[in-house]
Amino acid sequence: MQAERFYIGGEWVDPHKPVRFMDVINPATEQCAGRVAIATAQDVDRAVQAAAAAVETWGQTSVAERQDLLRAVLAAYKRRIPQIGEAIKLAMGAPAELAHGAQALSGIQHLKAAIDALQTFDFDEVINQSRILREPVGVCGLITPWNWPANQIACKVAPALAAGCTMVLKPSEVTPFDATYWADCMHEAGVPPGVFNLVQGDGTTGASLSQHPRVDMMSFTGSTRAGVAVSHAAADSVKRVALELGGKSPNIILDDADLDKVVAAGVAACFYNTGQSCNAPTRMLVPEPLMDAAAAIAARTAQQLIVGDPDDSAVFMGPLSSRVQFEKVQRLIQTGIDEGATLISGGPGRPAGLDTGYYAKPTVFANVRNDMTIAQEEIFGPVLCIIGYSSVQDAIAIANDTPYGLSAYVQSGDGQRALAVARQLRAGMVHINGADLDTMAPFGGYKQSGLGREWGPYGIEEFLEVKAVMGAPA
Repeated sequence: MQAERFYIGGEWVDPHKPVRFMDVINPATEQCAGRVAIATAQDVDRAVQAAAAAVETWGQTSVAERQDLLRAVLAAYKRRIPQIGEAIKLAMGAPAELAHGAQALSGIQHLKAAIDALQTFDFDEVINQSRILREPVGVCGLITPWNWPANQIACKVAPALAAGCTMVLKPSEVTPFDATYWADCMHEAGVPPGVFNLVQGDGTTGASLSQHPRVDMMSFTGSTRAGVAVSHAAADSVKRVALELGGKSPNIILDDADLDKVVAAGVAACFYNTGQSCNAPTRMLVPEPLMDAAAAIAARTAQQLIVGDPDDSAVFMGPLSSRVQFEKVQRLIQTGIDEGATLISGGPGRPAGLDTGYYAKPTVFANVRNDMTIAQEEIFGPVLCIIGYSSVQDAIAIANDTPYGLSAYVQSGDGQRALAVARQLRAGMVHINGADLDTMAPFGGYKQSGLGREWGPYGIEEFLEVKAVMGAPA
C-alpha cells in the first residue's frame, strides 16, 4: 500500500520536492507494508490555503446541503469498508474481525450520528432580545492517531463538515493508508474542492499545521505529551484547540457485583485492541477481601485469550502497533515487577511460538498500589492492574487519584448504587454495568485527558463559534 501523494484542492498532488518517505511496518511480520510521504511546511501551506479559499462558500451552505453531502460520503464509505479494514489490519496489526468490523465500521456510526444530529441542531436561537448564531469556526487542522484510525478520522471530519468548516487532515504516519480511502470517499461524494484536504506526515508536519496562522482551530487525538506540543504550537496565533488525550480508567467492582462475570468482562475489555485504547479499563478496583478471588478469575481469563496472526479468525489479540510501542510496554511490565506488584499472568517477552512480530503477553498484576508506576502511567498495551480498596469512598478516592479523567467503569447489582458512585468520579464518561459507548453522547475527558468533547451534537458544537446579535429583529 502507498500513501505517497496528498489530496489538496479536490485532486491528488505530488509532495513538494525533495520528498522524504518513511516505511510503514506491518507489526505482525516486521516487514514493510508500504511507504508514506512526509509533508513539509510548503505542503501544509498549500493545503491550508486550499481550505481557506473554500471556507466562505462552504460555510454559507444550508443544513440540508450538508446533510445531503454527508449522506453521499456515507454511501461512498460503505463501499470501501473492505479496503479500509485491510489497511488497518496491515498497518496496526488489528485482528481481521476487529479491523473489518469495529474499526472500519465505526466510521459509518459517526457519519450517521452527524447526519442525525443536524436534524435538531439549533444554529440560530433567541434569548431575551438577542439572537444567538452558531457559525463555523473556519479552517480546521485535524490530527488523528493510529490506534482507532478510521474512527478518529470520522469523529472529526463528519462534525466539521456538518458545522460548515473546511479542513486539513493529517493522520498518523503509523496508519496512513485508510486515510487515502477517506480522501477517495470525499472525492467520489462530490465534496467541493478545498473543503477536505489530506496531507500525510509525522510530528514535524503536525507542528507546521498547528502553528499555521490561517488555521482557526486544531482538533487533536493522541498522547497527552503530543497534545501539549500541539497546544504550544497553536498558542502564538491563539487558535482554538480541542484535545482528546490519554487515560488510566478505573473499573470499580462493588461487593454486590457478579464477580466471575464482571472480572472476566473487565479483562477482555482491557485487552481489546491489544490494550491500545485511551478509554481501556486498565485499573480494576476490587474490595480487599475479594482480591485473591478476583485475581484468580483475571489470570484464568487472560490465559484463555488467543494471541497471534491477525488473519487467524480465532485470534483475540494481535501485535502491538510498532517496535516503539512494544519496547515501552516491555519496560513498564518489568517496572511493575521491580516495584513489587504480584504478576499473576503474562509478563515480559513475547508469547510462546511468536518470535516475529511485536506481540506481547496479556499481563495481569494483582496487589497493585495506586502510587506504582503501572497504576499511574498510561501503558497503552495489554496490562491490567488490580488494586484493592477498603470502602466505597476509598475506591472513589483511588479512582480519582490519577492525572487522567477520560473514562471510568462501575459494576454493581444495584444500578442506583452504581449511579451514586458514578456521580463522584472525575471522568468525562462513566460506564455502568458494561454499558457500551453511544455515538450521540459526548466523548472526552477531565484533567490531562483533554479539552472539549467529540461525537454527535457535542462534536458539531466544537467546530462552531457563537455570535450574539443584540437587537436583531424577531
